[in-house]
Amino acid sequence: MHISLMTDSLGQISFEKMLDTAAMLGIETLEIPTGGYSSAPHMDIDRLLESAEERKAYLHAIESRGLKLETLNCNGNQLSPDETGRRDAEIVEKTFRLAAEFGVKKIAMMSGLPGGGPDAKYPNWVICCWPPVMLKMMQYQWEDVGIPYWEKTVKLAEQYGIEKIALEIHPTGIVYNVPTLLRLRNAVGPMIGANIDPGHQFFMGMDPLETAMALGKEGAIYHVHAKDTHLEKHVCDLNGQHEAAPYLSTPAHERSWTYCALGYGHDVFWWKRFIMVLTQMGYDGAMSLEIEDVVMPSVVALSKSVDLLKEAIPRVYNRDLPEELLRINGLGFAID
Repeated sequence: MHISLMTDSLGQISFEKMLDTAAMLGIETLEIPTGGYSSAPHMDIDRLLESAEERKAYLHAIESRGLKLETLNCNGNQLSPDETGRRDAEIVEKTFRLAAEFGVKKIAMMSGLPGGGPDAKYPNWVICCWPPVMLKMMQYQWEDVGIPYWEKTVKLAEQYGIEKIALEIHPTGIVYNVPTLLRLRNAVGPMIGANIDPGHQFFMGMDPLETAMALGKEGAIYHVHAKDTHLEKHVCDLNGQHEAAPYLSTPAHERSWTYCALGYGHDVFWWKRFIMVLTQMGYDGAMSLEIEDVVMPSVVALSKSVDLLKEAIPRVYNRDLPEELLRINGLGFAID
């Protein structure tokens, strides 16, 4: 397991400075957004698609710092009934093309969210079975829009050599919990797997440990976002945890939840337990830091989070121990 960075966490600084900062902090791989919900501050996807020389220089800048490009992220709502959907669908296709040029095999995405019917103007997230029209909306979203789109998109991904699409289990998407992730995976195939983000699961009232165990048994964990959330209990008790107050303009203590640096919502013991469950379930990939802390500066929050992961991940850092010694596993004595 290794430490990765979702680079929008340092979206306020330039590409080169972001790379230097990531290397200094001990980041090992990068997850770089290409568009959609992200302004893609560290990637001009059209420019990279047009020029082999630009792609070569881009990868050289990453690799010269000892980093590796692991994942492209095109989080957006490609199922939206408005212009946003068409724009984000184009970004998805461009991202697949660029992944093929870079040799990237894993794409991080969201599942998308349609409107509630063929004449809808806006997306509609249905989270209650009543009144009965809600069930009709969900049927339309899945059977008429969601599954057909993903059947087509999986085939497109295969054409570009992509092996895994890691869908973020996220509110306001057709995939927002374990059953919906597995429903889509069963419908369109094992190209689809999960990007588990504990930060979202905390405020939706889910247990990331149980999520990891359930999806791990299916071989469906493809990516993990390392993000923490602080729950403001006195607000949750009054408002519930589906918070709709604007994120940046509402004081943190007035919201039900707020994203935070790792360890400031759930302590290092929780993160150690989460990582051990992931390990037991066979996941040995990225812990990709996505920092959206509103209290401390981004680099400070990122540094604190890297330190926590280095303590929690079962690896030895900054010690010159022989590699063959680090691979030894076993108790060294018999257990009856």
